[in-house]
Amino acid sequence: MTALFALVTAVLWGVADFGGGLLTRRLPALTVVVASQVIAVVVLGATVLATGAWREAGPQLWWAVAAGLVGPVAMFSFYRALALGPMGVVSPLGSLGVVVPVGVGLAIGERPGPGQLAGIAVAVVGIVLAGGPELRGAPVQRQAVVLTLVAAFGFGAVMALIAEASSTVTGLFLALFVQRVTNVVAGGTALWVRSRAGSPALPPGTGPRTLWRMLPALGFVGLADVAANGTYSIAAQQGPVTLAAVLSSLYPVVTALAAFAVLRERLSTVQAAGAGLALAGTVLLAAG
Repeated sequence: MTALFALVTAVLWGVADFGGGLLTRRLPALTVVVASQVIAVVVLGATVLATGAWREAGPQLWWAVAAGLVGPVAMFSFYRALALGPMGVVSPLGSLGVVVPVGVGLAIGERPGPGQLAGIAVAVVGIVLAGGPELRGAPVQRQAVVLTLVAAFGFGAVMALIAEASSTVTGLFLALFVQRVTNVVAGGTALWVRSRAGSPALPPGTGPRTLWRMLPALGFVGLADVAANGTYSIAAQQGPVTLAAVLSSLYPVVTALAAFAVLRERLSTVQAAGAGLALAGTVLLAAG
């Protein structure tokens, strides 16, 4: 079940990143982060009330608060990078944050077998190659790379933190709710500060109606990201963290395929080879 939940996580994160990348071409990245998370808070709040999850409040929720503080920084950096550079280039670099939860797994005593170690190595190389990363070029491209690396290690930290925030399904609902409330408070504060400093929350010439029309897309991105955090937490609790982290980090392959299908971004030979390696690594991990 660990492999299944981790692969579902990869699909959810992949489509959420693709949708977030598209939205940041029309709205400021921080606005996308805050608006999408507000919708997630409303849905999760209703879920917590309906399931009685608030009864499981405890000290473990501080892990969710920490994840909520790191998350907006990672999401803002990543969405901004997606708006600057081709999704097929930025997204694979974002997966490098997998070293954080994998490192945690090794630190707590997990020792993958030879087949799994080979699978991890093959999958990580494939994930990076799947985007055909280009590290040379205009300053904008270099800025996108820096932002992506910041996001990568932020995402990795969130993966490690949220896995510690609950031990039951209802507790997970509460942990995700606390995480998203923290996201909104931190991200909303940053958005307010930026607006006071002269960076508008909406593009010039647009108003609240523009945001209202985009609410379905924003809701999809926010809820897909929440669901991905939830399925990852379940995967990490049911099996080895190293296995869950690497398989979940296949999301760049999903993003690249979505960009190919919707935006007609062509896959190069390197990208196609990377996708093949990522799948091969998945097989090795699952078999191990």
